Amino acid sequence: MSTKEMYRSLGIREEIYELGEKVLLELKPRFEKIDETAEYNQLKIINAFHKERVSEACLYGTKGYGYNDLGRDTLERVYADVFKTEDALVRPQITCGTHALALALMSNLRPGDELLSAAGKPYDTLEEVIGIRESRGSLKEYGISYAQADLKSDGSFDFDSIREKINERTKLVTIQRSKGYQTRRSFGVRDIAEAIGFIRSIKPEVKIMIDNCYGEFVEREEPSEYGADMVVGSLIKNPGGGLAPIGGYICGTKECVENAAYRLTSPGLGKEVGASLGILPEFYQGLFLSPVITAAALKGAIFAANIYERLGFDVLPDGKEERHDIIQAVTFNKAEALISFCRGIQAAAPVDSFVTPEPWDMPGYDSKVIMAAGNFVSGSSIELSADGPLKPPYSVYFQGGLTFPHVKYGILNSVEYLMRESGQSITLPD
Repeated sequence: MSTKEMYRSLGIREEIYELGEKVLLELKPRFEKIDETAEYNQLKIINAFHKERVSEACLYGTKGYGYNDLGRDTLERVYADVFKTEDALVRPQITCGTHALALALMSNLRPGDELLSAAGKPYDTLEEVIGIRESRGSLKEYGISYAQADLKSDGSFDFDSIREKINERTKLVTIQRSKGYQTRRSFGVRDIAEAIGFIRSIKPEVKIMIDNCYGEFVEREEPSEYGADMVVGSLIKNPGGGLAPIGGYICGTKECVENAAYRLTSPGLGKEVGASLGILPEFYQGLFLSPVITAAALKGAIFAANIYERLGFDVLPDGKEERHDIIQAVTFNKAEALISFCRGIQAAAPVDSFVTPEPWDMPGYDSKVIMAAGNFVSGSSIELSADGPLKPPYSVYFQGGLTFPHVKYGILNSVEYLMRESGQSITLPD
């Protein structure tokens, strides 16, 4: 059976397959550049493993209090080396990306301080953390105020607004690297470096935190290399390499990381406790694999952009833009089309392919959300996944893919479902 026949057996009609092949041929030089970045980042991680003398003993883990956990402590030094920071907190006790961000904020802000978002509206789940939407235990409830410098109409930083918003109470500035559920471009490391430099020129002592989710290892450098006090993310996104079953990280200055550790565990205990519970092999191997896994997801995002652009949909980033994270947005302007796309991705999944995703009231969001995530790790967005809020303009946010062939099949299958189920009229280009 040929590859084309194999796709046909999976329900992909010939004209959709041929469209995919045409797009892939055009993307070959670009994919080679992505592989070069993956190779560089792979060597960076190997170098950190060698420097910190990662051994078989590092994989054993601990129970109970977790005192003197060699593997946990070595892994945190590896992360600090990779992200070029003074210290790192990498723990399974950090349950998700939102938890990691909340932990970084709550541990480094005090009553009377003000948090400034320099990149406009934060990701939906942080609204309750901050207190933009009322929630028990928010920063607002603890007397921490919030200010926001909106982006310019072209999606770039508004430095005049940032200057205006910084005041004597501003203790911490946060910058979200990825777009979240917004139709703006994600920020590259150099964009963030410029913003960090500007903020430091206004208030040198202010702490700067980067929400690094979805951006790790897309470029050769990380924002922490340009003066960020903290970079924060989830291990079930890029740095977990599809193997980490839970966890998050905070890499940054010793002060910021210690503050986070005392908040995560207890004052007086900090990083000294927190058993690794046999999870360390997945953490180490996931980080080791993360550059090539991220490269596969990045190729998938670019492939998706080029496919849907040819089908006449608005995509962000577009098919030719430089990439700074693994997320691809496609705007449908119809709820039915958004739902069909997600159902096509779910049907291509290795796990629960027979399940039909439905919109639901997902915790932390202000509207129903539909999510396609038939993954080995529940909610892992470095695996093939797609989601979007059921509200105008009905955009889907597609990300992940442990292998490019799987992403390719998923995107082609989403086109099939869109044509069959949503009533959307699509003309395949010649």
